[in-house]
Amino acid sequence: MSFPDDFLWGAAAAAYQIEGAAFEDGRGRSVWDDYCDTPGMVEQSHTGAIACDHYHRYPEDVAIMKSMGLHAYRLSISWPRVLPDGVGAVNEAGLDFYDRLIDEIIAAGITPYATLFHWDFPSSLFAEGGWLNRDSAEWFAEFTTLMVRRLGDRVTNWITLNEPQVYIQHGHRDGGHAPGLKLPLREQLLAAHNTMRAHGKSVQAIRAATPGPAVVGYTGVGCAACPMDLDPATIEAARRATNGVDASNHFNNTWWFDPVCLGRYPEEGLEVFGADVPDFPDSDLTEMNQPIEFLGLNIYQGGRIKMGEDGVPVEVPHGVGHPITSFDWPVVPEALRWGPFFAHERYGLPIYITENGLASMDWISRDGKVHDANRIDFTARYLEQLQLAIADGVDVRGYFHWSILDNFEWAKGYTRRFGLVYVDYATGARTVKDSGEWYAEVIRTNGASIAG
Repeated sequence: MSFPDDFLWGAAAAAYQIEGAAFEDGRGRSVWDDYCDTPGMVEQSHTGAIACDHYHRYPEDVAIMKSMGLHAYRLSISWPRVLPDGVGAVNEAGLDFYDRLIDEIIAAGITPYATLFHWDFPSSLFAEGGWLNRDSAEWFAEFTTLMVRRLGDRVTNWITLNEPQVYIQHGHRDGGHAPGLKLPLREQLLAAHNTMRAHGKSVQAIRAATPGPAVVGYTGVGCAACPMDLDPATIEAARRATNGVDASNHFNNTWWFDPVCLGRYPEEGLEVFGADVPDFPDSDLTEMNQPIEFLGLNIYQGGRIKMGEDGVPVEVPHGVGHPITSFDWPVVPEALRWGPFFAHERYGLPIYITENGLASMDWISRDGKVHDANRIDFTARYLEQLQLAIADGVDVRGYFHWSILDNFEWAKGYTRRFGLVYVDYATGARTVKDSGEWYAEVIRTNGASIAG
């Protein structure tokens, strides 16, 4: 069993998590700057003000990517770095940075995949209501147009939004991420609705502004309910669980993917959310449902499902001592088989795994190296399951490991490490971990080395 000959091997990162230079060269503030400045919100009062200093050290970082043989690098663009107020006046210094970065990536023989929104919403627009303001879709389209006109001669692959489930759940429901809101459910769903309208407007803007071909995708959390066995009834139970909607949280696929991919909200979601679903014209669904070329899934964990005696899917608890990551997330490799399987089955779109990785307790050993055997084992197990998805007929085009660098892990600050490359935050020094060297061999052999 092997990966397709044209399979794309990459790694990913996000602007606020690595760039730093938060208050340099005309960059505006984002909700994450504000959140980090709020006492008690981020562990150990960490901020993204310096982060990995990628803004100044990007040539070194791209050289590391090249040495690993990456085919592609998924980056994000800081909205307030190029539009300090979110709309209106353009910050040329910010655009110049992304010009230089994209040129460096391409010169290294790496294909850039540019995510337009990875959570750093401009503070000035948040003050105007943020995602609760219907105009947010137009604001995002303006930003999209600016970036595609500037970079579209070199960037072909675009992702509109990253994980709206997360920034609505943690940013607008439980307050655990920026902007730290705890809104009523109806307002959460309104913010979600406008976010998907923004996606649709962004797709339209990309098509209108691009000077050449454009390949457009949309990335969400890939929720994966995995069958305990291959009995058809068990697989059906897992399918129903994966495609279900639970009113207690936003971690589902269909509320976030059906409008974008099918032009409708899922019936189960409309039932469970009931009167909290905001009023909207049918034209909004048309706006959301713009043709896209791929669906990006970020998958780290999953649940395990069996069919209950009453025909209702039942989640099977993980056993005592089940492996967990440093985030306390259960290690469930088969999530990378069944998450893509059910998403491809429902939406018929090519799939990219746009994030997958491990939060671990890494440090530099006495020999000067970082021996992260657990990350190697984790990634190998997940990639083996992704191979099974491909063997099942799922059109998986590529895999982006999260993350290329250790970085600012949102409300956890710098206390969790996801990188293939270790970052000494005091000095900025980079050290390629054992996993980075292992991943380079996976890329070189197109996955054949995984079995070794």
